[in-house]
Amino acid sequence: MKRPKYTHCWIDRHGGLRCEFRREGLKRVPLPGLPWSQEFMAAYEAAKASAQSVEIGARRTVPGTFSALIVAYYNSAEFHELADNTKRARRNILERFRESVTTETGLRVGDCRVGHLSHACVEKMMADKLSTPAAARVFIKTLRVLMQFAISHNYRSDNPTARVKLPGIKGDGWMSWGEEQIALFEAKHPVGTRARLALALLLYTAQRRGDVLRMGRQHLRNGCLQVRQQKTGAMLEIPVHPALQAILDATPVANLTFLVTANGKPFSPNAFNKVFHDWCVAAGLPKGFTPHGLRKAACRRLAELGCSANQIMAISGHRTLSEAEKYVRAADQKRLARDAIDTLTVAFPGTNIGKP
Repeated sequence: MKRPKYTHCWIDRHGGLRCEFRREGLKRVPLPGLPWSQEFMAAYEAAKASAQSVEIGARRTVPGTFSALIVAYYNSAEFHELADNTKRARRNILERFRESVTTETGLRVGDCRVGHLSHACVEKMMADKLSTPAAARVFIKTLRVLMQFAISHNYRSDNPTARVKLPGIKGDGWMSWGEEQIALFEAKHPVGTRARLALALLLYTAQRRGDVLRMGRQHLRNGCLQVRQQKTGAMLEIPVHPALQAILDATPVANLTFLVTANGKPFSPNAFNKVFHDWCVAAGLPKGFTPHGLRKAACRRLAELGCSANQIMAISGHRTLSEAEKYVRAADQKRLARDAIDTLTVAFPGTNIGKP
């Protein structure tokens, strides 16, 4: 016999029939009697009329607390529209945040009221719990997003992170590969090896590690690689460089992805990092040269060859001009400095140095 919609029935361990009203996002409601009986249908109609939508995790939260706010954020369209890697990173940060304990009250942050968070509290958290400037910046940026969500959903009227100054980071982040390091790697790993294929894919597409690991022959169309970036969602069409094409032709590929493990399976990001590190050590490279450094090297090469910021962005998929312009500025500085010294040499050759 067909059961009413949204009902689930089963035989319990005592041999009795049990039924429930079940609908995704709604509370489960026990249904007495047999399906379609008067008693059953009265409870069924009451369940349909009175059942209310329940957010994931809402039963474990108290309204107005950080736990309730974070649960609401997880269930929002704003969160679901993020790239998978971004969602994972933000969830990790927010879960550590709400499970941490405040020094003032000894309470779990998740049990504290959102409206009680002050600018001073944010400054103290950043100073006490975050050991590096990079970690502090990521934490504050994530908390800002959460507080902006809190304002738009009436948890509070102001953003206590708005005036918090992000700590500066010395240096340029991931180390860019120079031509010397690229030559060392290529000398150690000949064409036809997985290591050389990895280098070529990273260097000639200027893409992030995660996007390179997903590339395969199914993405080749009319001499171009079609890439949808995981981080930005941008769709790119990148012409295949002749050097990359030659390496692809010389490297046996029997899988959907170009890069695979020794067992022929796609790489996970962490597994690829470990293997790539071993390849770099074998090539005699010092510590600090990573896959992301090859993305920077690709952008550097383009800038040094005179490409504009917009041209670099068309390959790399950077979202803002400022990110691509820094490569152009660095290349222009080198070029202008070289031209200036050449001009100075012509005017003052220094041929009388050392003469009385």
